[in-house]
Amino acid sequence: MIVTHRLWRATVLTLFPDMFPGPLGVSLAGKALGSGLWALEARDIRASATDRHRSVDDTPAGGGPGMVLRADVLADAIDAADIGPERPRLLMSPRGRPLTQSRVVELAAGPGPLVVCGRFEGIDQRVIEARRLEEVSIGDYVLSGGEIAALALIDACVRLLPGVMGKLASGEDESFSDSLLEYPQYTRPQEFEGRPIPEILTSGDHARVAAWRRAEAEALTRSRRPDLWAARQASTQAPTGIGQKRPKHTTDG
Repeated sequence: MIVTHRLWRATVLTLFPDMFPGPLGVSLAGKALGSGLWALEARDIRASATDRHRSVDDTPAGGGPGMVLRADVLADAIDAADIGPERPRLLMSPRGRPLTQSRVVELAAGPGPLVVCGRFEGIDQRVIEARRLEEVSIGDYVLSGGEIAALALIDACVRLLPGVMGKLASGEDESFSDSLLEYPQYTRPQEFEGRPIPEILTSGDHARVAAWRRAEAEALTRSRRPDLWAARQASTQAPTGIGQKRPKHTTDG
């Protein structure tokens, strides 16, 4: 029996399709895109406008500054993309749930999302509800539009696809892989401006190196991300019932 592998696809709805692939067209993601390991489609929302001015926005109901992306235009753009029900429908939005490494892993393991890039003051709430868009945020700040956020999300997913990274282990020891920030990295030269590589890393003792890296990762996480450290401690100290295994650590960023 011939086994076929599903191709991971990213479909982006944007008013600026020329922004894609952008940085996704170079380095690991770009090589994988050129090799057919994943696929990208950038669709112009404005193609679904129906008036002669190709209008996509209008003034906010209730008054206020700026413009709002129309529900009917965006809904038509989503419908025209004709994606299957198994594919997630995401809206990049500063009011969305924070994107975490665990969510990235889920998205990378699936068929690939449709990603809507907002503009202006936002998009009509009715299309969010009617098309069941999942709002996703990449941080507590506001961008000019969702395109940069979409690039970040797609890049985070693509690098986890089979065959994209040279070594699978490259992704296993990174920040957030065990609710910890990554330990410090060093390479040649042996000494740089009076700063030598920590002696333990050149000792050849793999057990000691692993212990040092773990300790450094824990110390960095405690000092820089106390929220991550507290969540990790809570997950490892949660009581378990008789015969139950201790829950695994989360990988939320």
